[in-house]
Amino acid sequence: MAKHLIPPGGGDIETINLREALEERYLSYALSTIMHRALPDVRDGLKPVHRRILHAMRQLKLEPGAGFKKSARVVGDVIGKYHPHGDQSVYDALVRLAQNFAVRYPLVDGQGNFGNIDGDNAAAMRYTEARMTEVARLLLEGLDEDSVDFRETYDGSETEPIVLPGAFPNLLANGSSGIAVGMATNIPPHNVAELCDAALHLIKTPNARVETLVALVPGPDLPTGGIIVEGKESITEAYRTGRGSFRVRARWATEDQGRGTYAVIVTEIPYQVQKSKLIERIAELLEAKRLPLLADIRDESAEDIRIVIEPKSRTVDAALLMESLFKLTDLETRVPLNLNVLSKGLVPRVMNLGEVLNEWLAHRREVLTRRTNFRLGEIRHRLEVLDGYLVAYLNLDKVIHIIRTEDEPKPVLMNTFKLTDVQAEAILNMRLRSLRKLEEFEIRGEHGKLSTEQKDLEGLLKSEDRQWAVIADQVREVRKTFGPNTPLGKRRTGFADAPEHSEEDIQEAMVEREPITVVVSDKGWIRAMKGHDIDVAALAFKTDDRLRTAIKAETTDKIIVASTGGRFYTLAADKLPGGRGHGEPIRLMVDMDAAEDVISVFVHDGARRLLVVSNEGRGFIVPEVEILANTRKGKQAMTVSAPEEMRICVDAAGDMVATLGENRKLLIFPLMEVPEMNRGKGVRLQKFQQGGIADARVFRKDEGLTWQDSSGRSFTRDLKELRDWVGTRAQSGRLPPQGFPRHGKFG
Repeated sequence: MAKHLIPPGGGDIETINLREALEERYLSYALSTIMHRALPDVRDGLKPVHRRILHAMRQLKLEPGAGFKKSARVVGDVIGKYHPHGDQSVYDALVRLAQNFAVRYPLVDGQGNFGNIDGDNAAAMRYTEARMTEVARLLLEGLDEDSVDFRETYDGSETEPIVLPGAFPNLLANGSSGIAVGMATNIPPHNVAELCDAALHLIKTPNARVETLVALVPGPDLPTGGIIVEGKESITEAYRTGRGSFRVRARWATEDQGRGTYAVIVTEIPYQVQKSKLIERIAELLEAKRLPLLADIRDESAEDIRIVIEPKSRTVDAALLMESLFKLTDLETRVPLNLNVLSKGLVPRVMNLGEVLNEWLAHRREVLTRRTNFRLGEIRHRLEVLDGYLVAYLNLDKVIHIIRTEDEPKPVLMNTFKLTDVQAEAILNMRLRSLRKLEEFEIRGEHGKLSTEQKDLEGLLKSEDRQWAVIADQVREVRKTFGPNTPLGKRRTGFADAPEHSEEDIQEAMVEREPITVVVSDKGWIRAMKGHDIDVAALAFKTDDRLRTAIKAETTDKIIVASTGGRFYTLAADKLPGGRGHGEPIRLMVDMDAAEDVISVFVHDGARRLLVVSNEGRGFIVPEVEILANTRKGKQAMTVSAPEEMRICVDAAGDMVATLGENRKLLIFPLMEVPEMNRGKGVRLQKFQQGGIADARVFRKDEGLTWQDSSGRSFTRDLKELRDWVGTRAQSGRLPPQGFPRHGKFG
C-alpha cells in the first residue's frame, strides 16, 4: 500500500491533474518562447535580446561617433540588468549585429575579429570592442521623449523599453530568423531605399495592391549579393501570402587566361553560405568524378570573394559548367520567406508585404504623437517658468527683499505675485549670476517662439494629414541617408532569368564522356564494356544464352529498350552494369511486365523517327523524342491488347516502306501513307489471310531495297526491278523475287 508523503512543515497536500498541469506549463513555455525569444516585433524588427543590447549600449553612451568599449562590458550590462541568460548567447547575438555579411545594415560597429564568411568564429568578447551604428541610432531616436512604453526588468531594479521607436524599417531591411514552438520566422534582408519608396506609396494609398508594392520592392537585397533567378509571379505570390522562397545564385564571370583558355571567377556567393564549406563540397564532388567538366577550384579571396573555377578544357561551355555546379552545390540555394511576426508586439501571425509596412508606419505615427505630446509638456512647463521669470523681472527688488527677509519665501512669493508652485520654485532656484541676464526682451522673445511652436504642435496633433506629411519627410530622410547612391544603400543582389538548359544537357554535363560498347544478350541481359574495340566473339554468356546485339555508345548517351508491350524504356548509359560479369537483366532495371520481351535496343537520337509495327501488321511513325521516359515504368507508344504485341521497331529514315509477312508476301508502298503519331494502335500496313508480319524496313527510293541471304551476302534491287511489288498500304502483296532468303527477313 502506497504511503502519502507528508510535506515539510505539515502543510496540506493538493491533488492536481498531471495532464492539466503539463498543458498549462507547456503553454506558458511556448508563449514565452514565441513572445520573448524567437519572433521579432513587426514595429522595430527586433527580438528582446537585440533590443536589450542596443538599449544597454545607449546607456553606456556608445553613440556612433563615440569611442569603443569592450564587448564584455556591453554583454555584462545586458545580462546583469536586462537579459538573465548566458553571456555567450548574448555575445553571439551582438556579433551577428556587427557582421556585414550576415545583416544588410549592421547595428553594431565592431572593432576586432568578429568572424568571417568562411564560418570562423569571432574572438572572445574580452578582445573585441563595439559601439552603435547610425542605423541603431535611428532605431533609438526619441527614446527619452516618452515615445514608447517601458516596463520593469526581471529584478525590478531597472526599466527597459517594450519596443524601440524604430525610425528605420528594420524588420525587412535586416531580416530575421527564429524557431519558436509550433511556428518559425524567416525574413531575408531587403533594400531600405526600396522599402522607403513602398512606405511612401502606402502613406498615399494604404490599401495598395501587392503587385504595386512588388514593383517598388522587387525582391530581397542580400548582404552577400548574388543573383535572384526566381520568376516575377513567384516573388509576387510570396509577398502576397507572406510565405515563399527565392532562388539565389552566385555571381560569376569568365576571365581570359590567354591562349584561348578561360577561368570562371565567382565574386559573390548566396546568402548564409559558408565559403570554406562550399569549396570543400565542390572539391569532394571533383574527387568523386561527379563534375567531369571541372578541372580545378581554388580560393583566391582576400577582403573580396574570388573563387577560381578552371574548366576541363577550353571547349567546355562555361554556362553548362556552372549549371552543373548550381545543381550539385550551394552556389545556388533557396532563401526562404516566412513573414511570421508579432503584430503590435502581442499577436504572432503571418503578414504580407503591405501589412508589415503599414504596421511600421502606424507605429511611427504613434511615436510621432507621443513625442509631440512630450514636447508640448516641456513647452508648457517652460512657458509657465518664463511667466514667473517675467514677474520676477518686473518686481526684482521686491522679490529679492522677500527672499532676504522671509523664512519661508516660497508661499509668500506665491501669494504676493499669484505664482504657481513651479514658477516660485524656478525663481528660488535661479542663480544670482542669472539676474543680470534677466531681461524682459529675452524673456518675451523666448516666450513668443515657444508659443508659436506650441500652436504648431497642437495643430499637428489635430491633423492626420499633417502627421502623415511629417512621417513622409522622416522616411525621405532615411532614404536619403541610405539611398541607392550611397555605399551602404546601393543594391547588391541582382535579378536575372536562369539560362534555359535542358535537364538532359545538365545530366550529360555531369557525366564524364567515355566510349562504351553496350552488349545485350538474347535473354535480355545487358552490360557496358569500356571502349569500342571489343571482340564480341570472345564474350561469355550464361548457359543457353548468346549475343543479341552490341551497340557502340558513350557514357553520356541514353539507351532505349523497345518491348513487345508497346513500351519504350530509357536507361542511362553511365548507370549500366560493368562488363566483368554477365551484366543484369533489363527487366530488373525497369518495371517491365513478365509477359513482355525485348524487341530492340538502340542509342537515343532525338532527331530520328521510328516505324513501329505490331504482329498483326498495324503500324505508325513515332518521333523518337516522344518515347524518352523519365521513370522506370517507361513510356507507352503502341497500344496493343493480347495476343497482339509490338513486333518491329526500325529507323524510319527514307521515303518507302517494305513489309514482309510470315506468308512470304512482300509489299512496297510510300512512307507518306503511314501516319505520324505519339501514341495509338496505328493503321493496317499489309493485309494477311493467315499469320502476321515477319519484317519491315524503310528505305530511300533512289537507293533501292537491300536484303541479306543466309550466307551474309547483300542484294540490292531498285524500284524498277521491284515495280511488281510496289502498291498501296494495306494490300496483300506478292511472293518476293527469286533469290530472296528463305528465313523471311531482310537481314
